[in-house]
Amino acid sequence: MTDDDLTQKIIGCAYKVHNALRTGFLEKVYENALRIELEKLGLRVKQQEPINVKYEGQVVGEYYADLWVHDRVVVEVKAKQTLVKEHEVQLVNYLTATSVDLGLLLNFGPSVQVKRKFREYKPKGSLLNAILPKGDSS
Repeated sequence: MTDDDLTQKIIGCAYKVHNALRTGFLEKVYENALRIELEKLGLRVKQQEPINVKYEGQVVGEYYADLWVHDRVVVEVKAKQTLVKEHEVQLVNYLTATSVDLGLLLNFGPSVQVKRKFREYKPKGSLLNAILPKGDSS
C-alpha cells in the first residue's frame, strides 16, 4: 500500500467519524473513534505510542503520537473551531524529531480539516508528477 493509499484511507475514516459524531466532542473522543474505524479496515494502529525523539542521533525524549498508523503515518487529532499555523508547525517538528516522513493533522471542527505534512519539503507538483505518465506535462 502506498503512502497516498494509506492517507486516503485515514482521511476517509476521519470523515466517517465526523459524519457520525459531528462536532463538539473532546479530541480524545475523535481519536478513539478514528482508531476503531482504522482497525476495522485492517490497519495496524497504535494509540498514544511513544516515538523516540532524537538530537544528533541520540534519543533525548519521547513524543506520544495520537495515532501511529502502519508505523509510517503520524496522525495528530484536533477538535478546534479552526486550525492555526502552530498546529502544522508542531506536526512538522514531531516528524523532524522522530525521523518519521509523513503526518496528517486532522481537525474535527465544524467540518473535517486535513493537512498532510512531510518531514522534508515536497512541492505539491511532486505528488502529481508521481502519478502522471512520463512525458505528460499537462
